[in-house]
Amino acid sequence: MKPVLLAGATGLVGQAVLAAHDPEKLQITTVGRRKTGQLSREIVADFQTVMDLPGAEVAVCALGTTIARAGSRDAFRSVDYDAVLRFAEAAQTAGVTHFIVVSAVGANSKAAVFYARVKGEVERELESLGFKRLDILQPGLLLGDRQESRPVETFLRRTDPLTRLFLQGPLDRYAGITVEVMAGAIIALCEAPEAGVYRHENRALHQLAGS
Repeated sequence: MKPVLLAGATGLVGQAVLAAHDPEKLQITTVGRRKTGQLSREIVADFQTVMDLPGAEVAVCALGTTIARAGSRDAFRSVDYDAVLRFAEAAQTAGVTHFIVVSAVGANSKAAVFYARVKGEVERELESLGFKRLDILQPGLLLGDRQESRPVETFLRRTDPLTRLFLQGPLDRYAGITVEVMAGAIIALCEAPEAGVYRHENRALHQLAGS
């Protein structure tokens, strides 16, 4: 049984991972601002102070928000950059050698778009930490049932089947991808033995989930 730390377990992707994982293969401990109530091993943390985490081999970071939900660019950055790095550093201190993070398609530290730039910056910093293996997931639009209302995403989810017809070849990286596929890919990656830094877009995520 492989011990795994999971940050963001109450979010869309984190919930899907909890629902899909086999507890006989992965021993998940959640780390978040509140408990999920689904596991016996759950740590409450604010991601603003030093975290004392239990030993684990793998850490999965599914933390993330939007500027609209956070309320400002600074508040968004505190989650998608600061909190991600604090979790990564605490996980590394706890002995984690394999880190998996949910980023986004188009992440680039030099991007003009603020969202993509922050995602790119945190990817760069995670690489600098020197994990034995780092998996960076760069999905297109995440498809799933959210608790909060996001009108633009709701519209895009409804039109995804039609949009997908035009997003062929290299453009398929921008297409929608279900959280179930994301969860399957993450669970598969938890068992990946090879060292290195890997980026996975939609096509690779589907292949991982299928494996």
